[in-house]
Amino acid sequence: MKQTDFNVQERIDSKLFENGIHFLTGDIEQENIDATIKWIVMENLDLRSQKTLTLYVNSSGGDLYNAFALIDTMRNSHHKIRTIGIGSVMSAAFLIVASGTKGERYIAKNAGIMCHQYSDETAGKHHDLKAQMREGEHCHNRMLQILRLATGLPNTKIKSKLLTSTDSYLTAEEIRDLGVVDQII
Repeated sequence: MKQTDFNVQERIDSKLFENGIHFLTGDIEQENIDATIKWIVMENLDLRSQKTLTLYVNSSGGDLYNAFALIDTMRNSHHKIRTIGIGSVMSAAFLIVASGTKGERYIAKNAGIMCHQYSDETAGKHHDLKAQMREGEHCHNRMLQILRLATGLPNTKIKSKLLTSTDSYLTAEEIRDLGVVDQII
């Protein structure tokens, strides 16, 4: 990268930062989730007024525990968190977009959208498998709670429309109608 390219990127990042805008892209993993959590925590150091932070999400998913950490941080923010799903909004990223402040959750018309049940490719001893199954059930219940809070839907509807036994690919209109997001952009 040339020095001028770096300066342009630095100016862009600085301008976005000044305006409370952050991009969460790529796999939901420790590094990018940590950066997003730090951004929210840093913005919450100033509690003099309430503002709306804007989080763009473009991810095919990833680590569910990292998504839970971000969702908890978003819920405990003094400031509103506007989520805007663009590109790919799948798996753990779907939960993050749904967890934005109600009235402030957007989805791009052409976004690829998918939700599914918790899955973990594990193998091992019988007692380890039983423990992993219990944890899988706990993760599934947390996902239900997050989506119930985001949508107001009963568990039965969430299970039949979003957390089905196969991957659920949805349109922007479908998730708006289910209450996962508030508006299509």
